[in-house]
Amino acid sequence: MHAEHLDRWTHSHRFETGGEAVAERRTRIVVGLTLAMMVVEIAAGVLFNSMALLADGWHMATHAGALGIAAFAYAYARRHADDPRFAFGTGKVGSLAGFASAVALAIVAALLIWESATRLLTVQVIGFDQALPVAVLGLVVNLASVAILGGHGHARSPGHDHGHDHAGHDHDHSHDHNLRAAYLHVLADALTSVTAIAALLLGKYFGWWWVDPLMGIAGGAVIMVWAWGLMRQAGGTLVDISDAGLRREVIEAIEADADNKVTDLHLWRVGPGHWAAIVSLVTHTPRNVAHYRALLAPVHEISHLTVEIQTCED
Repeated sequence: MHAEHLDRWTHSHRFETGGEAVAERRTRIVVGLTLAMMVVEIAAGVLFNSMALLADGWHMATHAGALGIAAFAYAYARRHADDPRFAFGTGKVGSLAGFASAVALAIVAALLIWESATRLLTVQVIGFDQALPVAVLGLVVNLASVAILGGHGHARSPGHDHGHDHAGHDHDHSHDHNLRAAYLHVLADALTSVTAIAALLLGKYFGWWWVDPLMGIAGGAVIMVWAWGLMRQAGGTLVDISDAGLRREVIEAIEADADNKVTDLHLWRVGPGHWAAIVSLVTHTPRNVAHYRALLAPVHEISHLTVEIQTCED
């Protein structure tokens, strides 16, 4: 068979949302903003003895590293998108980067809680007047970063070579874990900036120096919750956890036709908004593979489908 005749039987393994290039550019911009503000806040935190400000600065330092991982993941996935060594493309690279970023986020939160707790044991002298403008500037930079990345962590996939519309059902399947991790990092930065400003204001006007480290503990706890949620999402993709709702859709679509019975089903995510499925079924009235593909066409999330048909002779 000629090579040109094989084209109609082959397909791409680029399981993407279509927004990766934009997300990569936005992430690189945020990395630059974060690095610049990190230097200012750490220097000011040391100079004015503000734990809230210093914590925010070191927080941004680790987030700059995590955002760098996110940018690298986009570039790596793009360069190796058509590498045959990746059996189902590079769609999971973003989830791997997202998981690594979530672990970094959790470590930062734990260190923030520990350092803040130790600061509660000793009365602190803080330069509130000098630290406040820096904290406000940090918040402005963080909000700008949130605006740059915000609303892009739930990208929808635009369609695929198989001719299906992969916009997704009501299932929460289309998260770009890499971009979501970057977004959570800058959102956590914004949160710590808000708590830093609140702590500095209360310390300045009421003399409540202990609010500064207390805010560090509260902020660290919130960030820890965010990190855990992201680890669960990205980790689930990495270990191929299936989805009960999607499994039910596949089984119902097959078994509603004739006397088909699904005997084995493997379902796993291969990229944001894209799932692969291996469906084994048994029937008294076997049809060709195209028939069963048509039955599953309404399950838009499936981008890579393999069907195995067994004939029941009992």
